[in-house]
Amino acid sequence: MRRAALHAIQTTLWLGLICAGHASAQTVSTAPATSPIITDADMARVRRTQIAPTDQDIERARRQYSAPLSLSVPAAPTTPDIGALPQPLASRPIDLGTIAHAYASNPDGPAALPRSTTSPSLLVFISLTMPKATLQRLVEQAARAQASLILRGLVNGSLRDTVVQVQQLIGQHQASVQIDPQAFDRFSIARVPAFVLIRNGARPTSCSSGTCAPPQAFVRTAGDVSLDYALEHMVRVAPGLQHDARAFLQRLQRIEAPQLPARTMN
Repeated sequence: MRRAALHAIQTTLWLGLICAGHASAQTVSTAPATSPIITDADMARVRRTQIAPTDQDIERARRQYSAPLSLSVPAAPTTPDIGALPQPLASRPIDLGTIAHAYASNPDGPAALPRSTTSPSLLVFISLTMPKATLQRLVEQAARAQASLILRGLVNGSLRDTVVQVQQLIGQHQASVQIDPQAFDRFSIARVPAFVLIRNGARPTSCSSGTCAPPQAFVRTAGDVSLDYALEHMVRVAPGLQHDARAFLQRLQRIEAPQLPARTMN
């Protein structure tokens, strides 16, 4: 089909050349104008002067000027896939059932009474009714020193309210918060904040057995002071617990923190 088209074009060109030659001859001739007659000899002569395209020429032109391929492009979805979008990090839910079970199944209190003590323990007794600034300071220091924060009981008698307030208090800090009313009796805690350092290797006795922790097993101090100030006070008043107190002080001193002046110490 392409060859037939090219042949038609060439024939048209030949006819144009022949007509042009006759027209030129008519211009210089003084004879009367007559219509040109194209003979077979004229056609053969023009055909011999033209170079006909070969099959290779046609194939080369086809490859060079081929039509663009039709690409298959998937259509855009009409509605976005919400499930494919990045999801925000959800906060960890509060497992009230687990907390309630642990609280109810241990009448002697949680970890404030060490089951098997192989290292010193530091307890910070607090109340959620204390000033917020004081609580935040103690939470931050307890997390760094790896001390446990001890509450006497539930807020408004509600475990849910207690958990909500505790989570708001500790925020992103890795702090241990325990509810242990007997620990207040075991270590004779009459005011908060209070700080108790249990000797390395000591095993205080539960008050439910009739006796509380022996005095030589721990050192206690109380007052509206920072945790590092309380530990320094323990170093001075309890030489036998200096090594244990200094171990917690070293954890606190890894990051400098401002110290508040002491008000009263018991």
